[in-house]
Amino acid sequence: MSGANEPRKLWSALVVTCLSAGIGWSGAALGQAADSQPWKVSGKLIGKPKNFDGSDSKKSKDVSGIACAGTSGYPRVCLVADDETQGAQIVILEDGKLIAGDFVRLIDDSFANTPLELDGEGVAFADGFYYVIGSHGRPRHEDGKEDSAEINARVKASSRIFRIRFASDSIDTKTGKLVGQPELTSSQLLTKIIRLLPELQPFVDKPLEENGLTIEGLAVREGTLYAGFRGPILTDHRAAILSVPLGVLFDSKTGDATLLRPELKVDTLGHPRGVRDLLTFEGKLLVLAGPENDPPKGNRIQLGDCAIFLRPEGRQTPRSQRVWQ
Repeated sequence: MSGANEPRKLWSALVVTCLSAGIGWSGAALGQAADSQPWKVSGKLIGKPKNFDGSDSKKSKDVSGIACAGTSGYPRVCLVADDETQGAQIVILEDGKLIAGDFVRLIDDSFANTPLELDGEGVAFADGFYYVIGSHGRPRHEDGKEDSAEINARVKASSRIFRIRFASDSIDTKTGKLVGQPELTSSQLLTKIIRLLPELQPFVDKPLEENGLTIEGLAVREGTLYAGFRGPILTDHRAAILSVPLGVLFDSKTGDATLLRPELKVDTLGHPRGVRDLLTFEGKLLVLAGPENDPPKGNRIQLGDCAIFLRPEGRQTPRSQRVWQ
């Protein structure tokens, strides 16, 4: 997620992200944002499609990322991802209000005549481009999916990164309606890169509840994409953030993929935290850390389960792998 640069609004954005990921903050943590009233939504934020052609959809309940082109002033053109849809939605940010605009379809994958979700988990904006990333993960066992062909199709649908650019006059900033088509570029190279890294490769084909790989954070800074992993927790109890040059992903260039292994400490149950979101702020990288898995049924997230870290590379030397396209 990336957004306003005012500290109060930045904190509020991170709290909302944690809430949308199924993690509730209470007490002192929520008190930091108590002076910010919920912003009204004009129109419908699009959620899971009801029909195969996407002509109708449920109201969004799983917003997983938002990024805005501007950092000050209004209106701002933003892009929102819901992890049950096949794309992202334009949103116009006004002071105290969101205007839901047009939906931008990014995939059309299906299985047995049923649309498959992109499982978009992060959105970022940098240098005139929006970026949307899928989870690149396997569905959980609790989803009840046993058909290996369907599981493989779902993994393929979510294993993509999109780069999106809108012409300056292609969006009506009063309504969020598209008046011109965006420039879309997709990349499916991240899974290939992940498999080149010995510390990540063993977790690629495992579901989240088995410490499997799933991406839940995205940031772009200085020509580099950062993908933050909710899981796996690595063997040294550290989390994982993979940085890859944009040129490698989108422009067939050569570069180094670097694995950062931040120590995000533990939640209140003593379990190491994973990455739940990433954000660039004043040229720095902020990490929203939280439990890799939701607490046991009947238990609530506790104050202290989530934390925000600033550039948490620590004293560990990042591991790099040269990649060729």
